[in-house]
Amino acid sequence: MAKKRVVVSGLGALSSLGIGMEKTWDGLVQGRSGIAPVQRFDASDYPTRFAGECRDYREEDHFPKVEGKKLDLFTQYALVAADEALKDSGLQLDRCDPERIGCVAGSGIGGIHELEEMHSVLLERGPKRISPHFIPKLMVNAMSGQISIKYGLRGTNFVCGSACASAGHAIGMAFRSLQYGEADVILSGGAETAITPLGLAGFCALKALSRRNDNPQGASRPFDAERDGFVMGDGAAIVVLEELEHARRRGAKIYAEVLGFGSTADAFHITAPQEDGVGPARAMALALKDAELAPEQVDYTNAHGPSTPYNDAVETTAIKKVFGDHARRLAVSSTKSMVGHLLGASAALEFAALAMTVRHNVVHPTLNLEHPDPACDLDYVPGSARDVNVRYAISNSLGFGGHNVCLAIGKLA
Repeated sequence: MAKKRVVVSGLGALSSLGIGMEKTWDGLVQGRSGIAPVQRFDASDYPTRFAGECRDYREEDHFPKVEGKKLDLFTQYALVAADEALKDSGLQLDRCDPERIGCVAGSGIGGIHELEEMHSVLLERGPKRISPHFIPKLMVNAMSGQISIKYGLRGTNFVCGSACASAGHAIGMAFRSLQYGEADVILSGGAETAITPLGLAGFCALKALSRRNDNPQGASRPFDAERDGFVMGDGAAIVVLEELEHARRRGAKIYAEVLGFGSTADAFHITAPQEDGVGPARAMALALKDAELAPEQVDYTNAHGPSTPYNDAVETTAIKKVFGDHARRLAVSSTKSMVGHLLGASAALEFAALAMTVRHNVVHPTLNLEHPDPACDLDYVPGSARDVNVRYAISNSLGFGGHNVCLAIGKLA
């Protein structure tokens, strides 16, 4: 049986640049940073005191009080992004078979807000005061479960958890399911809200975060010689993936066609990348093979680009392994330079940005790239956005645990 073709027909997002994909995309293209001092809690004693919080988000603007109490913040973000994505797609659910619509999402940490809150209740007030909503809010699959419940989606439904590659795996799995005719439509993506007292403290303890407290907006600087760690970010992105003929029959707006998916493991170290870049390189090569693309056909790479000393250099090495001489002609940029690292949701937001890049032929810049690093010597689109005819593009996501994902998309032929 021939594989079905899959397209992106709807986008929804919220990030430190604003609520909605339009605000996020506009911020990326304009080269604005959403990074600022932490406002959600007192971070004055932390080595790192800034992050990419969704400061415009107000629970009461989106959920009645009774409903909001049953949802951890990461699930709220996912539901808001899903609602936008469905509206953007124009999909009329009452005209669709609910058994043919699914949701596959990703999160690296899940309901850490509820975990911290209920742990405090346990210590201060005892076990009898724990909320009955504790477990349903905490569990990482609450995100996809709540989306399916809200919209009556009865197709495949699960969550991927592979650290910073989570949403990449989710989109890849959704793509495969659609290719093999298991569904007509799948909502996919991810959500993360790990900027909490414990979450921030944990990443500070790893010494993984930038400490540029005097210049938060200049802290995320992927591929720059003076980078000193990543910046945490919160947010979500949900995309509507749809079988091509199903989308055509209803006259859907199509952003791009999903063409390939590659997934590998380093089998090396739980947090450090292998210096030769062979794991990410294999993921890129597998995605290109799946998409039936030659390396020289690719115009743009949305890099993992977290702004850590090792990862940026290793990813650069991996890109060179796959693309050879063509690597010098690729436009490469990092979304994280403006919104921070959304951990398990990062691949979702970056995939949504990738779809916008293909649709609008605009590559957003890598912010704060001011000091060239000899180990990072590709075209990272510094300074400002660039008009590029992007026919085919890829997005990389590399996670703790040694997980590597690459997704390939292109203009609909």
